[in-house]
Amino acid sequence: MGVLRLFASRLAQGLLLVLAVVVLNFVLVHSAPGDPVETIAGASGGMSPELMADLRKQYGLDLPFHTQLGIYLAKVASGDLGYSYYFNLPVSQMILERVPATLLLVLSAVFTAFVAGTLLGVLSSRKPNGLLSQAITVLSLVGFAAPVFWTGIMLVLLFASVLPILPVSGMRSPDPATGSLADMLDVLHHLILPMVTLAVIYLAQYSRLARSSMLDVLGSDYIRTARAKGLAEGVVLYKHALRNALLPVVTVLGLQFGNVLAGAILVETVFNWPGLGRLAFDSVLRRDYPTILGVLLFSSIVVIVMNMVTDLCYRLIDPRIKTS
Repeated sequence: MGVLRLFASRLAQGLLLVLAVVVLNFVLVHSAPGDPVETIAGASGGMSPELMADLRKQYGLDLPFHTQLGIYLAKVASGDLGYSYYFNLPVSQMILERVPATLLLVLSAVFTAFVAGTLLGVLSSRKPNGLLSQAITVLSLVGFAAPVFWTGIMLVLLFASVLPILPVSGMRSPDPATGSLADMLDVLHHLILPMVTLAVIYLAQYSRLARSSMLDVLGSDYIRTARAKGLAEGVVLYKHALRNALLPVVTVLGLQFGNVLAGAILVETVFNWPGLGRLAFDSVLRRDYPTILGVLLFSSIVVIVMNMVTDLCYRLIDPRIKTS
């Protein structure tokens, strides 16, 4: 019952936050410089003033700002995200078509960073002053300091000219493989470089955080008691210490999911990955307001859901945490 009450409370807070995000996104996007109709006119080689006025009327851009906001909120409440100014397709359809590619990239990068970073943090905490710990620390600092787009560009240069063994663009080969298994392997082959690029910076953060948390836990009384009982070092590290040390890492993972989505925009642009990030980048250049707002809304919902899942995961990791 306590879990259900917690879930209901988080759900109500999430809905209010989504409403605030929708309003704020609409205000910011429409306050940005640029005119969608002028962008369309420039892309098509020019338009008459009459046609541009008709387009503004068709898109509702001639209405007062508060009226546009009210119409948009009513459409979002009914599940209608509108039509793209540039692609002339339903925004919800374009988002659904690109969600799998973005989720594949983001979830694989987060999983890789979380697992590898935690393991590196545990290894470096065993001998904090050892050579392995110092090497992991240096690699973590380098990975954290390198901008994600710079890492992607360096990997593109490396594997496009020096070691041409991995694809550096797209999600599939120009000649698609036949068969579901061959297609899956082709996608995974293209996924390696974007996933590594996005995972490196977060792997560095998780390894440093896991190392610091493990050092604190390993100095606790119950760890000394477990070792005094003669338990194997692996049992002490991974069964007793790691479970408590994971709480800060899980917290940061949930809170940084929005940053991962933001990083995915840069990664998808560098590697031409056909996901939401690439769609958002193209829509910003074309002043495609409905598409921009749709992508922002979807990303906000994903971040809010991840924060709710993080709260619920605390009880699974540490039963001492109460829902109150």
